Amino acid sequence: MTLRVATVQPFTVPADLSANIAEHARLLRIADADLCVFPELSLTGLEFEAIAADDGLWLTPDDPRLEPLREACRASAVHTVIGLPLLEDGRRYIGSLVLGPAGETVATYAKRNLHNSEEELFDAGERQVIIEVGGRRLGLAICLDAADPEHPRELAEAGAEVYVLSALFSEGQEDRLLDQVGVAAGHGMWVVLSQYSGKTGGMAAFGGSGVWKPGGAAEVRLGGELSEWAYATITGEAS
Repeated sequence: MTLRVATVQPFTVPADLSANIAEHARLLRIADADLCVFPELSLTGLEFEAIAADDGLWLTPDDPRLEPLREACRASAVHTVIGLPLLEDGRRYIGSLVLGPAGETVATYAKRNLHNSEEELFDAGERQVIIEVGGRRLGLAICLDAADPEHPRELAEAGAEVYVLSALFSEGQEDRLLDQVGVAAGHGMWVVLSQYSGKTGGMAAFGGSGVWKPGGAAEVRLGGELSEWAYATITGEAS
């Protein structure tokens, strides 16, 4: 059973939903994959001051402004994981929205582990989320979640075969990125990481998105280029 995945380093226009939705939709329409993964808060960037000041930057799962992304998923028959400021059940999250190949909402996930600065603006998520794509079980994670060793362990014990991580690792955190990928891969899961390249929220990221095999060997990695793809085919059984 195989699953073709694509991890993306898009160019995110700071706090510009319209521009970023259009670019995400463009990328989804040319995706040659079963699953396409974008970074943390990819529809706005990590622009916390702007997000705090503008209620219009928050999105519900059924927000009509997301329709171009749904249309793009239908056009390419692709699943996607998109990062957004998520408004759900009266709470505000750093969220992931999973759309399916019919444009449907498959799941939402809320970041469980927040930085101190994030706690002032966002609520912490309280649940683990596993979705099924192409017969494979995928566990969702956002950035600091991966720094908590219990997070990937719980997902692996719940049957996840792939750890899907949307993140921002800033310059100087290359070792941290590899350590966190290694923990998840050490539980026998594939790891799919999408993170930023360039600046967002005043932080400079170095790219390096990619896919790692169970055990931690890199299958494919990007450099620092923007709007670049890393493709990999997940095969066999997770070990």
